[in-house]
Amino acid sequence: MYHASFKQLQALLLVARHESVSRAADALHVTQPAVSLQLRMLEEAAGTPLTRRVGRGIQLTAAGEVMVSFAERILGIWEEAADEIAALKGVISGTLRIGAITTAEYILPPMLVKFTTERPDVRIKLKVGNRNEIVSMLAKHEVDLAIMGTPPHELRTNASRFARHPMAFVASPNHPLMNRKRITLADIMETNLLVRERGSGTRTAVERIFKEAGYPLRIGSELSSNEAIKRMVVAGLGVAFLSMHACMLEFEAGLVRMLPMQGNPVEADWYVMHLIDKPVPIVAAAFQDFVIESGQAEVRAQLSAFHKEAVKTRPRNEKATVTARR
Repeated sequence: MYHASFKQLQALLLVARHESVSRAADALHVTQPAVSLQLRMLEEAAGTPLTRRVGRGIQLTAAGEVMVSFAERILGIWEEAADEIAALKGVISGTLRIGAITTAEYILPPMLVKFTTERPDVRIKLKVGNRNEIVSMLAKHEVDLAIMGTPPHELRTNASRFARHPMAFVASPNHPLMNRKRITLADIMETNLLVRERGSGTRTAVERIFKEAGYPLRIGSELSSNEAIKRMVVAGLGVAFLSMHACMLEFEAGLVRMLPMQGNPVEADWYVMHLIDKPVPIVAAAFQDFVIESGQAEVRAQLSAFHKEAVKTRPRNEKATVTARR
């Protein structure tokens, strides 16, 4: 095999990602013939076709899939080398590859803004998904850091708690249950309960709550979006179990209230983690330290509306929060 260039490897990666030479050219800000030339030169170096045209799209051959796998590793190592050299000069740079469960997208932006404002050479690659999706990304090395609730048992991770995570049963102020002084899980069972899909952190938490209380979980509606659930709650179409981080604006606007029931809300923890068996890039290590040092203060500042709501709706002689059992 003859020598190949980084440009050729990058062209192949983008063609594989977009399944199109023209879209790869747009991503690289070059012409389509330029990308085609890079691919042709790489195939000549490999001595075998790496792509094939299927209809209007392009697919990888078996050799192309092998080449893409190695190209990702080669370019990743080169990027890490550049970051290490920059760090020797006192500059934190590179791409911060971070995965976060969907609820964490409400708490992450302020921290990312502060972190990158102080380190302008850092680029962000944020992937958001449910818990199962983020665990998979971490296992496949698609992200260097992950932010979620309880660390996954199936992976060996270095996980650090950095903030509290309140979750609660909420409803519209006009919902019939809001007229009662105290509500139980038995009352919740008789409502249209709105929950996230299987694999999400809040779904796992609400399943645990009902199981520990000895009640079956009767789901009224299952949705994969916090925003969709909130809209249904505001419209009075049911009761939801959601992260309080997702409801700050609705609390402040008076569109959503916590149900007055014992143990509501439940508090768990936020964790930031990385795999133990994989070296952590300097930029990822720097952000993890930043989150551990300042994450609690950042999240607490975002939860001012939640604390007002907790005081307003909790039953008498009850503390504002109850720690989730593990």
